[in-house]
Amino acid sequence: QVQLTESGGGLVQAGGSLRLSCAVSGSGSAYGVYTVGWFRQASGKELEFIARISRKGVTEYSTGSLRGRFTISRDSAKNMIYLQMNNLKPEDTALYYCAGDEIGGTSDDQWTFWGQGTRVTVSS
Repeated sequence: QVQLTESGGGLVQAGGSLRLSCAVSGSGSAYGVYTVGWFRQASGKELEFIARISRKGVTEYSTGSLRGRFTISRDSAKNMIYLQMNNLKPEDTALYYCAGDEIGGTSDDQWTFWGQGTRVTVSS
């Protein structure tokens, strides 16, 4: 069984930074979890793709306003994936999830494994 556990959320002022972490445990590679992605869901809104990173470190980012402020990275030796978020804005307030799959994609239905989420609140 694959488990993904997010951490690092919290309350931050606008303009501040946070680094989210996603720990992948279990037999990730045995279940074909080679790519990990980040999504977020604001209250009353749909899940929004942020970024994904392959086992080899190839990245894809959302084409929206997140690009340039958020950076995804991974430490494969530690089975950790990170999302560095800079210049945070109140509209970044959401529940942030990491997801795992062989390839994944920009749609949430392309991912098999999900974490429970970590909440990020950005105050103005």
